Amino acid sequence: MEGNKTTFNSIDEYISQFPPDIQDILQRLRAVIKEAAPEAQEKISYQMPTFTLHGNLVHFAAHKNHIGFYPAPSGIEAFKDRLSEYKGAKGSVQFPIERPLPYGLVKDIVKFRVEENVKLTEEKLKKKK
Repeated sequence: MEGNKTTFNSIDEYISQFPPDIQDILQRLRAVIKEAAPEAQEKISYQMPTFTLHGNLVHFAAHKNHIGFYPAPSGIEAFKDRLSEYKGAKGSVQFPIERPLPYGLVKDIVKFRVEENVKLTEEKLKKKK
């Protein structure tokens, strides 16, 4: 039953549902992403905060015991050594709430994803010519 599902219209709305300590983490994560990708647009996609630039860039979400970060499989693969201490899957990583988030690593991953999306867009444009 999906009757109890909340629909979010903005990242602010999404973040506001959490306790203050989690809101602080999410706001800092958001700021780090914005700093690494200043041209990226914010939106809600899959009911998660999402940043887009020439397509999806990254998503994030708060869960009971971790912050999920979703930089696509390429973002995980490119940083697998630095992400090895965290649980994750093909396109996601779980940062435990009880540990400080690795904001520097997040910034590096976002920058990588920006470069990747820009390059893919440029390649598509070249093929059309």
